[in-house]
Amino acid sequence: MSEILETPADRLGIEKRSIDFIPERERHGRVRDQGPFWFLSNFQFFAVAIGFVGPSLGLSLGYTALAGALGILIGTVFQAFHASQGAEMGLPQMIQSRAQFGYRGVVVPLVGDMISLVGYNVVGTVLIAEGAHGLWGVDRTVTAVVVSLVAGSLAVWGHDWLHRAFRLLFWISLPLFSALSLAIVLGRAGGAVHVHGGFNWPAFLTQLASAVSLNVTAAPYVSDYTRYLPSRTRRGVIIFHVFAGSSISAVWLIALGGWLATHMGVTDGLVAIRIAGDGVLAGLGSVLAAASIAALTATMGMSTYSGMLTAFTTADSLHHLRPTRVARIGIVVALTLIGLGVAVSFGGDAVTWLNGMLVIVLYFLIPWTAVNLIDYFCVRKGRYAVLDLFTPKGVYGAWGARGLIAYAVGFLASLPFFVVPNVFTGPLAARLGGVDFGWLVGLFTSGGAYLLLSLGFDARAEDAAVASSRQALTELAELGD
Repeated sequence: MSEILETPADRLGIEKRSIDFIPERERHGRVRDQGPFWFLSNFQFFAVAIGFVGPSLGLSLGYTALAGALGILIGTVFQAFHASQGAEMGLPQMIQSRAQFGYRGVVVPLVGDMISLVGYNVVGTVLIAEGAHGLWGVDRTVTAVVVSLVAGSLAVWGHDWLHRAFRLLFWISLPLFSALSLAIVLGRAGGAVHVHGGFNWPAFLTQLASAVSLNVTAAPYVSDYTRYLPSRTRRGVIIFHVFAGSSISAVWLIALGGWLATHMGVTDGLVAIRIAGDGVLAGLGSVLAAASIAALTATMGMSTYSGMLTAFTTADSLHHLRPTRVARIGIVVALTLIGLGVAVSFGGDAVTWLNGMLVIVLYFLIPWTAVNLIDYFCVRKGRYAVLDLFTPKGVYGAWGARGLIAYAVGFLASLPFFVVPNVFTGPLAARLGGVDFGWLVGLFTSGGAYLLLSLGFDARAEDAAVASSRQALTELAELGD
């Protein structure tokens, strides 16, 4: 399934796996690393900016923090439950989705995932380039190139180096933001109330939806970072670590963002962090800003890595590809150049345009997460023929009718409820005062449709394929892969 002789790349620690199955002997991951990893993924000014949404619509700090917390808790439930699939199956998240959508049909949800990952990196590159220029006068293009190269290098080295970088940045960032937050609580961070705000349903639910999207958009790739955990790792333990890490940091920084928006009167997360930090201690703001940039850059490396797995899965679904290290690195380089090119070409305008695209991506991903989780936990209950996921002639076929129909039903049902800022408001959403219910409608209709379509499905019909796959994988492991 991959090279077994040691190469220079092996000695450099460059990961050799991509979309292929991870054998048990290579499962060296530690579940205790999952908490810091997912904590750090949200512990930077991208999450702070989400806390600006509510105040910009007239929401008070208290209601902004409440809506942000509720949204994060809802979104993280889906993210965390997907996480257990990586250890149990040893596969990237979207390869497993072939069981619901088919070997080729999985391309449908892959499109939304790909837009989300590339879009995140473009927005991140622009935010860092603009922030570094505003704070320190650094050339925007130079910053964009450096950030893209660092993120791309992390993706090339792969899974283990991403975990190492996140662990290091976690211990650097945690005390810094703790000091800032404590100073705010004690009233020693300066600032005065610029936005009093109040409560209104459209603003509250828009803030909630923004928070939901932060972690739901991580659901398609969360298993990419748990697939090296031993298969015996308890499901509940994985879910707990991912849920705690991903939710605590996001709830924290969204509330921090709400405070910065209402008390500092600024609309740029990085600038707000610098001003608040310097209000506590001269120079602390710049250190905080630098740590936040480093954390976002590492998170962009994670997006590039998962983008590679998504692009690899898409290409392989259309025409079978051998999962070699060279192919993996080639895709990482291509995605890095594409993201950099878009970020530099669009400049500051990219942020506004892509933020709208990321809202749309939430509508594309919610039906997928409903179908995938119901299939995994309720229909097939974690029993899959892994080898059949790598061929259109296996038990899952080229096109998964039940999954595709349920996905389409959920997406179409949510259309009248769409609220894409400055682009489109569905007729039913308009009648409700612009409240964003689209993602919720898509969740329940797709999930309900898949359950109904699965009533006559007997998972025992796949027992022979599951047993055959397990036997073949066992024999491969005994032969040294």
